[in-house]
Amino acid sequence: MLKNFLFLFLAFTSTLVYSQNTFRAEIRDAENNTPLLGANVAVSATTMGATANEDGVVVIENLPDGTYTIQISFLGYEDEELVVEFPEDHNRLFQISLQPGGEEMEEVIIAATRSRRTIVDLPTRVEVISGEELEEKGNMKPGDIRMLLNETTGIQTQQTSATSYNSSIRIHGLEGKYTQLLKDGFPLYSGFSGGLSLLQIVPLDLQQVEVIKGSSSTLYGEGAIAGLVNLVSRTPGEERKLNLLLNGTSALGLDVSGFYSEKYGKLGANVFASYNLGSPYDPSDVGFTAIPEFRRYTINPRLFYDFNERTSLDIGVNTVIEERIGGDIDFIEGRQVQDPYFEKNNTERITTRASLSTNFENGSYLNIKNSFSFFDRRIEIADYVFSGKQFASFNEATYHFGNPDLEWIIGANLWVDSFDQEENVNSRVVDYNYITTGAFLQNTWKITEILSLESGLRTDYHNEFGLFVLPRFSAMANFNSNWTARVGGGFGYKTPTVFTEDAERRQFRNVLPLDVENTEAERSIGGNLDVNYRNSILGTIDFTGNLLFFYTKVDDPVILVNTFPYTFEYLQPDGFIDTRGIEANFTFGYADFKLFTGYTLADVNRHYNGIKTEMPLVATHRLNNVLMYEVEEKWKIGLEGYYFSPQKLSDGTTGQEYWIFGLMMERLWENFSLFLNFENFTDTRQTRFDSIYSGSRSNPQFRDIYAPVDGFVVNGGVKIKL
Repeated sequence: MLKNFLFLFLAFTSTLVYSQNTFRAEIRDAENNTPLLGANVAVSATTMGATANEDGVVVIENLPDGTYTIQISFLGYEDEELVVEFPEDHNRLFQISLQPGGEEMEEVIIAATRSRRTIVDLPTRVEVISGEELEEKGNMKPGDIRMLLNETTGIQTQQTSATSYNSSIRIHGLEGKYTQLLKDGFPLYSGFSGGLSLLQIVPLDLQQVEVIKGSSSTLYGEGAIAGLVNLVSRTPGEERKLNLLLNGTSALGLDVSGFYSEKYGKLGANVFASYNLGSPYDPSDVGFTAIPEFRRYTINPRLFYDFNERTSLDIGVNTVIEERIGGDIDFIEGRQVQDPYFEKNNTERITTRASLSTNFENGSYLNIKNSFSFFDRRIEIADYVFSGKQFASFNEATYHFGNPDLEWIIGANLWVDSFDQEENVNSRVVDYNYITTGAFLQNTWKITEILSLESGLRTDYHNEFGLFVLPRFSAMANFNSNWTARVGGGFGYKTPTVFTEDAERRQFRNVLPLDVENTEAERSIGGNLDVNYRNSILGTIDFTGNLLFFYTKVDDPVILVNTFPYTFEYLQPDGFIDTRGIEANFTFGYADFKLFTGYTLADVNRHYNGIKTEMPLVATHRLNNVLMYEVEEKWKIGLEGYYFSPQKLSDGTTGQEYWIFGLMMERLWENFSLFLNFENFTDTRQTRFDSIYSGSRSNPQFRDIYAPVDGFVVNGGVKIKL
């Protein structure tokens, strides 16, 4: 009996072992036949799965006899399904080729580098905010682009006025004057207009935002020492677009925006218009506005005409009119106040633009563009007025030739920037008239399937500050479908004007004119190295990671110094400013969830006359965390958390560290959606743990603003797409 039992047990065991099968496959890129390390293979209706090794080979063992559906996926590639039957396919090695594509690899053409390449083909490191991410950030502050940029790793929007919200961009801790802000490649947001530019750009008509960090003056000329931000507008497509947005806030703010785009044969048109309203708001009861009262009107029509299949014209005009007043909230709300403090900004901006493009039969491409910008601003405080007109013109011609593996771009430009101050007996005139002519050469060379190189050389001549020669280079190595590395560097320069963050804080009061004859342009050198990795974790979690190391040095910085009790003068100490650090970005995707974590370490210091000091208003450590839950075309829910480490202040003290949390949600239908945001729901405010001014309410001395002053604000609205 025991022998019979043992015989049956051995027979059953051998049958079970024999019925266990092994699935083997080799997974490669369909275009270049390279193995896809980390490709995910899962057996449907089971918990079995595996990932491909460095040769693209995947093995799944212990599959019982039967018919199975095998799912093959890899980040940035189209998914595949395969039906196998065991034991028939027991000894077969499946050859699987995945096609590049899918949602993660949506083609994004980069305009900032002029090369018209996709982001994955660019040796220059470019970060892009587009698509759903752009819409989600636009929901949070539909009236301007501050939050859109501030929530990007390595970028901080610095508030320069405690009562009027004026702000600038800081990349890697460097002051706003070192960042170049472009709209479709036109650099017209600097100078006197710089302190309000972020507040006067509404994001509804944007297609994408491109960010290049590090010295980039070779691309568009002076100003891009810390980097550049290029705002790319939408253009008409084959289908008509009509987008409407209505947003209201708990601080009694209102945003109404509309965008229309359509093609009529050879003719196309865009029309963007918005009305933005802010009410005086003081959540901390300190007596001063955290949000000023303002009314802003924007209209931006553009026409596109295709003369033929190769030649097209783009012309447009952008008009912005705004009245903004912050300060003593009792005075602004109409109550009687003796000697009130207020800050009033009235602005008018008119910008024209034109671009003519021609594609030749040999594949080369010519682009000629021109813009004129007229900016009129009047700043008024209780007993002082500063006003003037800024005129800027940008003219550029570029010619592209070569082939996809060896592309050349040559070009020349003329940039005029002038400021004419209105007469004021209380201040000295700070007029200037700058003319810059430049020529540049750029090359992109795909040396092998792994290695690509981009190099450029620009020569600028400035009527006041002389000649500048600006080389730059970038290299990219695509080791395989998982690993990519980029390294780059270049030179930059900035011609000084009186329009800086420090002068903006003082409304330019008692700021002496720049001594051009005894001042040199600021020059910089910088570089960065970054490594990208993407793969699947445990076969179910999509992972991307990026690590960036950066360094920028600015020689001969021009700084504002309090030389007398009531006088501020621009001086150029013997020394330099440098910033060095690390950016780390990680994204995890699982089912309908996505987690983004970003960390910035910025060590920014001033080295003046042999003395090293920490740069004020720089958070050495910053954390960006966003958890998103998204059901396609139905729900979007996001939880955000941002950390800022203590910041050194200009008065020698140190600000407190803080966290900001936000919650956003959106319900989507076919043609419209409803959104609701709880911004800063923990009510983090500088006025809760520190002061924003000293002295009396009639003569306040404002301190640095390093944390939010508006606190917890709820906003919500509706978006319509027709």
